[in-house]
Amino acid sequence: MDVDAYSFAQRRYWDRLDRLTAQRRLTGAEVDEFVALYRRTSQQLARLQSHSPDPELINGLSALLARARGRLLSARTDTWSRIGYFFTHGFPAAVYRARRWWLGVAAAFLAVSAAIGIWVSGSGAARRALGLPANAEKLTAPGGRFESYYSEHPHDAFAAQVWTNNAWVAAIALFTGILVLPAAYLLFMNALNVGVSAGLMADAGRLESFFGFLLPHGMLELTAIFVAGGAGLRLGWTLIDPGRSPRAEALARQGRAAATVALGLVLVLLVSGLIEGFVTPSGWPAPARIGIGLLAELVFLAYVFGPGRSAAEEQAALRASAEYERISG
Repeated sequence: MDVDAYSFAQRRYWDRLDRLTAQRRLTGAEVDEFVALYRRTSQQLARLQSHSPDPELINGLSALLARARGRLLSARTDTWSRIGYFFTHGFPAAVYRARRWWLGVAAAFLAVSAAIGIWVSGSGAARRALGLPANAEKLTAPGGRFESYYSEHPHDAFAAQVWTNNAWVAAIALFTGILVLPAAYLLFMNALNVGVSAGLMADAGRLESFFGFLLPHGMLELTAIFVAGGAGLRLGWTLIDPGRSPRAEALARQGRAAATVALGLVLVLLVSGLIEGFVTPSGWPAPARIGIGLLAELVFLAYVFGPGRSAAEEQAALRASAEYERISG
């Protein structure tokens, strides 16, 4: 090893670690950078101790790591900065990385719901097979149970109830995903409920009312369920196929990602609950209510595929750099 060239190449990282060690407060991003640099420098010191006869360099890095270790053990970070980092980097990046899974769940869910809706609409055999009453007028009539469900309770109490129920459903879909089948069953039952309601309303000639009451809150709410189900199934698949990582390490990594998704979805479902509690039953024209729901959905998707994508790529670059440093050393 050419110690002089190596030291020259790594000097800027050591200086950066020294600056972060001396800095009074660290943001969330700076804490992650500080920990990564501390680990990197520790590995480099061990390497240099076996290759370099330069005691000045060894002692200098040892002193730097001693200061950084003390800073690491007693670090005080700005709580609000950590919360901000979670919502600007942690949560959207975790959702973005799981995008193939939850987009797949969304496609399957909507296909199953549409197929069931078409089957139920105008089919007595379908109703008998599913145990549905021959006359569903109490559900489908104007002001029937499908519509009155959204207005029979005070708006604030209904919004809180919806938020709690949806958060529970999302949590079950996410954390039973490690077993795969329970999560798939839960998602299927939700798709079945949507499909049956759509089929019955279509049979009654009230499909416009179905979409007018479902879409305002349903777009964001169902997207949150898709994300939870996709992240959960990804966790379950990691147990089956951990890739090149040891199974325990891969599961721990995906478990942390699942927990991040779960925490972030609490806020997403709060927004959809507020829409369902106050906008869906408001009596406003259907285009206005659906427009509000569409706006909330587009904001969430832009959040995931904008900041989420950037944060995921940044984190991937940091991991690749650390892996390269480990292998090259």
